[in-house]
Amino acid sequence: MKAFVSWSSGKDSAFALHEARRAGIEIAGVLTTINEVYDRVAMHGVRNTLLDRQIAALGVPAIKVPIPSPCPNEVYETRMEDACTAIKAQSIRHIVFGDLFLEDIRAYRIEKLAAAGMEPVFPLWRRDTAQLAREMIAGGLVAHVACLDPRKLPRNFAGRTFDESFLRDLPEGVDPCAENGEFHTAVTAGPMFSAPVTITIGDTVERDGFVFTDIIPN
Repeated sequence: MKAFVSWSSGKDSAFALHEARRAGIEIAGVLTTINEVYDRVAMHGVRNTLLDRQIAALGVPAIKVPIPSPCPNEVYETRMEDACTAIKAQSIRHIVFGDLFLEDIRAYRIEKLAAAGMEPVFPLWRRDTAQLAREMIAGGLVAHVACLDPRKLPRNFAGRTFDESFLRDLPEGVDPCAENGEFHTAVTAGPMFSAPVTITIGDTVERDGFVFTDIIPN
């Protein structure tokens, strides 16, 4: 089987790619939405230049889908349909996602891909998130908090490394893999990369109700 990976720049999509490869799936490329106003990965706020370094370390082609900010749902769906058409033109019918346990998101992906004649793959689905987070770290994955929701996680977690210390410090009720949107990460090393991406932790700002830390590729 060949598949593209829905690549958010964060730990879950990175580990889903790794697990898909381990399961024998050939990764033909990655698919990422880019906020065309800020030239950054949508939601995570990761620089496009850092994304390019990640893609180079993955060693696969990429399809970048520009979306406006804010992005009406019909615009998002139209542009994703165009991306799926481009993927299908390569005789590829599967997209890998890093979803963990949100049933509504899973159902949405299944519905939209079915309409496009495609199928999703969920390598991490229903894995225990506390155990999974530690498995990621033990496996060599390195990530940093690029964005967080201050209503769910204190601001001082912004920019921190996703490691055992980070997991120990998480407040009660925060999912260790942040499946409820508590935080988003940018991956800089791991078994899915041919080499680490060197970075500098930049400034932290608050925008549109979220806290973003700039992670700058060296």
